Order: sequence, then structure tokens, then C-alpha cells
Amino acid sequence: MAEGSKVGVGKELAKIRTAIVTLEGLLPGDQIELSLRGLRAKEAELLSATLVGDGAIAQAAPGGTANAAGKGGLIVRDVYGNVITNPVPEGNTPKPAALEEAYLRHLLGELSGVSLSGIDPAVPSGDPQERLQLEAVYTALLTQTPRSVKPEEREERRSQLSALEVLDRHKRLVLLGDPGSGKSTFASFVGLCLAGELLGLGEANGKVLTIPLPGEEGQQPWGHLSLLPVHIVLRDFAADGVLPAEGEPATANHLWSFIERGLVAANLGDYAPLLRKRLLETGGWVVLDGLDEVPEAERRRAQIREAVESFTHTYSRCRFLVTSRTYAYQNQGWRLAGFEEAVLAPFGSRQIDLFVERWYAHMASLGRLKAEDAAGRAAVLQRAIQASDRLQGLAQRPLLLTLMASLHAWRGGSLPERREELYADAVNLLLDLWERQRLRRDKNGQLKLVQPSLAEWLRTDRDAVRRVLEDLAFESHSAQPAGGEGADGGTADLSEERLVGALMRLARTDRADPVKLVEYLSQRSGLLMARGVGVYTLPHRTFQEYLAACHLTRDTFPVEVAGLARGDPNRWREVLLLAGAKAARGASSNVWSLAEHLCYSEPEEGAPIEDLWGAHLAGQAVVESANLESVAKPHQEKLARLRRWHERLIGEERLPPRERALAGETLAALGDPRFDPERWMLPRGLLLGFVEVPAGAFRMGSDPALKELFWEDESPEHTVDLKSFYIGRWPVTVGQFRVFVATTGYEGVSARALGEGSNRPIRWVSFGDALAYARWLGEELRKEASGKEERAGEGFWGGLASGWLRVTLPSEAEWEKAARGEDGRTYPWGGEFDANLGNSGETGIGGPSSVGCFLGGASPYGAEEMSGNVWEWTRSLWGPDWQEAEFKYPYVASDGREDFASPARRVLRGGAFDGGPGDVRCAVRFRLEPGVRHDFIGFRVVVSPFPL
Repeated sequence: MAEGSKVGVGKELAKIRTAIVTLEGLLPGDQIELSLRGLRAKEAELLSATLVGDGAIAQAAPGGTANAAGKGGLIVRDVYGNVITNPVPEGNTPKPAALEEAYLRHLLGELSGVSLSGIDPAVPSGDPQERLQLEAVYTALLTQTPRSVKPEEREERRSQLSALEVLDRHKRLVLLGDPGSGKSTFASFVGLCLAGELLGLGEANGKVLTIPLPGEEGQQPWGHLSLLPVHIVLRDFAADGVLPAEGEPATANHLWSFIERGLVAANLGDYAPLLRKRLLETGGWVVLDGLDEVPEAERRRAQIREAVESFTHTYSRCRFLVTSRTYAYQNQGWRLAGFEEAVLAPFGSRQIDLFVERWYAHMASLGRLKAEDAAGRAAVLQRAIQASDRLQGLAQRPLLLTLMASLHAWRGGSLPERREELYADAVNLLLDLWERQRLRRDKNGQLKLVQPSLAEWLRTDRDAVRRVLEDLAFESHSAQPAGGEGADGGTADLSEERLVGALMRLARTDRADPVKLVEYLSQRSGLLMARGVGVYTLPHRTFQEYLAACHLTRDTFPVEVAGLARGDPNRWREVLLLAGAKAARGASSNVWSLAEHLCYSEPEEGAPIEDLWGAHLAGQAVVESANLESVAKPHQEKLARLRRWHERLIGEERLPPRERALAGETLAALGDPRFDPERWMLPRGLLLGFVEVPAGAFRMGSDPALKELFWEDESPEHTVDLKSFYIGRWPVTVGQFRVFVATTGYEGVSARALGEGSNRPIRWVSFGDALAYARWLGEELRKEASGKEERAGEGFWGGLASGWLRVTLPSEAEWEKAARGEDGRTYPWGGEFDANLGNSGETGIGGPSSVGCFLGGASPYGAEEMSGNVWEWTRSLWGPDWQEAEFKYPYVASDGREDFASPARRVLRGGAFDGGPGDVRCAVRFRLEPGVRHDFIGFRVVVSPFPL
């Protein structure tokens, strides 16, 4: 086809496409196809003219190669180097099978290769072959969704579903996670394997997709291998111009138009009607990546949500995966009707080790290292991560683990431990890669300057170039909604006009030519890389946040960053924490100054939400960047204020559960005043915190009519009469148990049980450990009560003074009454499940939370954490022996089930952080051998009115 003819066809095609989009947005659904039939026929004719013919070009994906086909042929080369040639008889359009294969090859190129130039500074600039093959290093992700596992199996079987398992279960799923948690990578990997399965590839297919999880046997479940994948980046959809005018409703047609335009741009326009037919009639697997990360999010949010929901209804045979940042999706108006939610869990130790092994093996396959050297380097990095709590925390996020592995290889094994320092090193290396000179060896082997460094070319200094990038990152971040992680990492686009203009203003020479500068920039990658014609981007959103933090620490720190974060914490949280850490490296007092500007008032009932977030973020910044072991006198009152604030924040229901749990972790690091010995008038850090459960009858067990919740061992529902007793307001905490260990020298628990935050429930404890603590506490309380006659009539102190009380574990009857009161309610707070009132798998915290985070979930007597958080030992036996025999209901205390000497299994109550709604009910009963220790088991104690 002649060049002039191609231009004419292109103009005609553009007119037709505009008409189609316009009509699709105006016509009712039952009139669209009839009215557009003629336009679509003309469109197909024009598209076939551009796709088929002598030397027709098939556009390849990044990293692939586009080839001119022979007469009447179609050629596509993907990133694997595979060439597909489909001869087409002259004058005919390609056959459907050839079009689908071309589409899948194109998708492979889009999804399979992750450029190392944004991650690994060892990559030669502009080398398209230096790409990370996703299937070579991909490590399966877990979610915080609980898996149904019996308590006795928890040591051998994981309690969380993998991301693939959750995706397999739900036709419509929103996958949530923090920045760099792997949401988009997971979506790309599934699409890659589905495309590879349909193409019959050996590198990526169904078997690769369902590979066993680290340390496990057996493939992961996935029953949808025949589905055709479709991958949509929602930020591109929002920016493409297909959405209607602001305020007008968006429909499935707008999203389909975006898909179709993408196919046309890839010279696959003929496949559009075939793809649409397949999605409507057979279904497919559709990814909608980065829901919360779209231009003009506040103005366009309703339209994006409308378009997505309409698309899922129209193409109802398809399965859908949507990705989003957690707090952006949950705290802003993004929630989609009819979608389930799952939150990604951080990498565990097995996943970290496996990723490091695969990373270094892949480096060897790329020729970076010898195989034996790669294995040795992997082992060194694994040991370094295992030996450092800080590095473990960084490595839990896949993005940071990738950077750690890259820097470890690049620097020969040395790594900074602080997150901000890690970013600083990475940014410096990537900036050097982007900005440095380009040299090439001539035919004589001599180095020849091909292109000077950017600073040299502009006759300025490198620091000035960096300041420009910091300013642009700040401006972009200010204009972009917080959250979201699109295909390129969720960064804002930098227009060529803004970038070139800012750099040209640095030039100290009249010879600087903006045209040549554009050429210079377009040929480079590193800290900035070209994303399209006239558009640049950073490798990942976290680099944008770090550079914005650098901008904010230059002149206006801490006033501006504190004001921004208080007003819009979702957008500025990461920026603020990085700014605080960077400023603290210059002077330790800087982070305390930041805290003062964030949190300058005392906590009061009904305080403005900005004050809550200010205190919350101030605590995080201080914990991350201040030396709390040595706080200078001028800052001690600031620390005390933060403690007072966080005592309130952990129970502040205006914050989501995950934020309250995070506030609890911060409070533990700051020093939880609830565990101050002087405050509680007890020696050695003991905490009373008991609530009274009065004497009387209550309804125990469950009605078999509750079939959706009922377990057989809870039946029948019956009445039990108990004497009054006191029960711990919370489960026994790590801090309390540490006092016991320090005082007695008890050696029954491991270091991991005592190494967590002091205000979390103690776990990894056996029945014997719990009983030993209770007996010791009883002795200590009697010591405290003796000689204090003035307390003889006050609450349970009078009983202690008389010697007629004991501290022990609750019976399961005492535990259940304390949890549900007298009316037989299902949960401590009432009859309906509420994820905001207890730490369960539905809450998304993913681990035990500090006590006091769920004030609204307290029982009628004021006992907290009785639904979820940790399973709790009771003193009651499940059965009289080691066999399956059990003590049946109704509960009778005198039938032998309260025998302390028996080695048989004991009953546990309450559910845990990974349980579903049915697992955290007041009536649920589990049992375990008394000697086992697990990460989901804790206990609380009672003061019972029985003689010793």
C-alpha cells in the first residue's frame, strides 16, 4: 500500500471510529448492533487494508520485534524470539485462528518481560534484551484470606489462601495491597500463563501458573485454563479520551471502545469483533489494573466505577480481577458492587528465600554471574535478611526485595538497613544510569564518547538536575491521587514539555537545543524512562514518593509536609515518612520537629480527623526514624503526648481496623502507658485489667437451627448457672508474660513468643505455659493484697485478702458467659458479624493486633478481644482421654471435664486473626493437645471464687 493511501485510510478510519464511539454512547443497547453494522463493516474493510498486503507490519510488544511479512503474510515476533507467520491468501483478511494467535503473542510481549532498567542499575542502558522474565523469578503470593484448617493441622498447613486460590474461588475479585506488594505483577503473571497455555508454550502455561507454594507439595487450584486473557490498565483508560463529559454516565461501551482502540493501535483491529463475540458468548479473564490510580480521580471516580460495573454486567460470562491499593479502595468511594475483596499478605520467609534463589539463578542465566557464584551470593543475601529484623521488614514487600537483591548483587553484598537509605542508594544509582556519559569502544577497542552526561551537555551540575526531578515528582504527586499501582508502578506521567522546559532553564549555554534534548531523553532509561511519545515516567510510584520527599526536605520542612499529610494522609503518608527519615539523617532533632508540627494538641473527645491522622503519622515517623532508647529532655514531653494520643487512637472507630492495629504497634514501640507499673499500682509491670462477671444463669451452646454457623459439638443449647468471677479484660500480653519470665526464669517459651510488641497477645504458648503464668500471677496478687486492709472490701481485693480466691484459666463455661452475656448472642457485641468489631480474617489485619483496638466489640461485661485475635486456652477438657471421645453438652462441671491433672486435649475458645465469621462466634469450640504451641494460640485468666 502506498504511503499516501495509508494516510488516507487512517483519516477515514479515524472518522469511522469517532462515529462508532459517539453512537455507542448514545444508543440503547438493543439498537447498537443494528445501527452500527454498516460502520463496522466499513471499519473492518479499512483495517484489513492496513493489516494485510505486501509487507504488512505486525506491531510487536516492548522487547519484541516487528517484522515485515512477505506478500499477503502476517509476522509477529514475541519476547521469547518465537516467530509466527500466517500466510493469508491475497485479498482476504486473516483467519480467526491467526488473529487470535497474533493477539496472544502480542499480549505475551506486553506481560512477560519486566524491564530491569528501572530496577537493576547493572543493566546497560537501552538494551531491550536485559529484561526480567516474569516466569523465571515470580514467587507465589499469599493473601490475608483465612483458609479452613483444623487447629491440630495448623503447624503443617498454612492458614492463608494463596492469591491464585482466592482468584479461583471468586468470579469477581478486587485484589488489594500496599505499594510494591505485587498486585500488578500477579495480574500480569496469570495473564501470561493463560496466554501461554492457549499457545502451547513451555515457558509459561497452566502448570507454571499452579506451581506449588514454597515449601509445599501439590499444585495450586485453578480451573479456568481455557479462558482468554484481556489486560486493561485503568489509568490509560481514564486518560484515553473515551469517557463521556464529566457528570454523564459511563457504560460498558466506553470501556470496550478503549479495548478496541488498543487493538487497532497494535494492528489487530480485525480481531476486535472476534474478541467481543468470544467475551460475550464464552467469557474470558479480564484484568482491570489500578482502579484507584487514574487521572482526575476525584472527578472521574463515579464514571470509572460505572464503566467497570457496567462492563462486568454486559460481559457477565467473564471472570474479573481488579487491583487497587488497600487504604485507597477501603477509605475512598471506589468499592465495586458484586465484587469480593482479598488483601495480599507480606512475603514470608519461605517466599523471600525462594525469590532470592530465583533472582540469582536468573542473573546467572543472563550471564551476569557464574552459576556457582550465583548460588553463593543467594545464600549470603538470605542469611543477611534472616539476621536482621529491619531487612526482613523490607523484604516482605516484593518491590523492595527486588531492589535489595539488585543492590546486593551490584554492591557485592552490602545493604543499607533503613528503608529511606535503601531508596537513596537506589535513586542515586538509577540517576547515574540515566544521566551519565555514554561511551562506546571503536574498532580499535578504544573508548569513544558517544554522548556526554546530561549535566555536561547542559553545562550545569548533577545536583541541579536532581533538584529538577525532585520538583517535578512533587508536582506530579500533588496532582495525582494517593494509592494505586498501575502496570508501570503507579507513577504519574511527566509530559515532555514540562520536563524539557525545566531542564532547559538549567542550561548555562546558548548551544542547548530543546530538540536535541528531546532526542537525548528519549534514548535513555534509568530514573526516568520514556513511556510513550512525549511522555516519561519513573520506574515505580515509591521513587516518585521518595523524590517528592526530597523536595519537601529542602526549604519548607517540616511545615509543608506536615500540613499536606494531616489534610490528605492517603496521598502523603509514604512521602512524609521518607521525608522524616531523610531529615533525621541530617539531625536527629528534625524528626521530633516534624512530630511537633503533626501533633501539637492534646487528645480530646471528638477531635478533628486531621488531628487523629496527625498524631497517627507523627507516631509512625518517630518510631521509624528516632532513637527511642535515648530521647533528649526537650523531646520527652512530645513523646508523652504521642503515647497519650495513641492510647486513644487504637480504639478510635473513625480509623479503619488496619489503621488502629498499626497505631497499636506504634504504641508498643513508643512505650504503652497501659503497662506502666506505677499507673497500675503494682510491682514489676503487672496489669490487673479484670472485669466482673456476676453470678447467674446464661444460655450456653448453639441452636441447631443456625445451620450456616452451627457446629455439632456446640449442641444442644442449654442453661448453665455460674457463681460470680473476674476475667481478664484482654488476653495476657507479651509484656505481661515477659515479666513472668524475667521474674521466675521460666524457660518454657521460645524467643519468638517474647519478641513481638508488648501490647499484643502472647502466643506460641502451651496449656502448661498458660497455667504456670496463672499460678504465678495468683501468688503475686496475694502478695500485693496482704497487709493492705484498706482494700479489704473493694471488689475482688477483699476476696484475695481472705485467701478464698484463685487465679487460673477459665472453664469454657466461664469463658462463654464472659463473652456473650446471658442472652445467648452470637458475637460479644450482638447477633450480626461486623469486621470492624473484632480481629478476624475478614478485617484484613493478617496477624494479632494490640489489645484495645476493638472497643466496640466488647462483651456485655466489658471483656474485649473475645472474638478473634487469638484462640484462648481454657481449663476444660475436650474428652476424658486421648481418643475421639468427648464430654457432651450439656456442660456439667462435676463430670470430670475440669480435671487439671489429665493429659488429654483441652478446649480453646474465641477464634483468631485468620478465622472467618463462623470461627469467631462465642459458642465455637476447638481442641488441641495441651503441649502444642502455635502462632494463633494465647490465653486469658480468671479470678474464681473457689478455695485453693
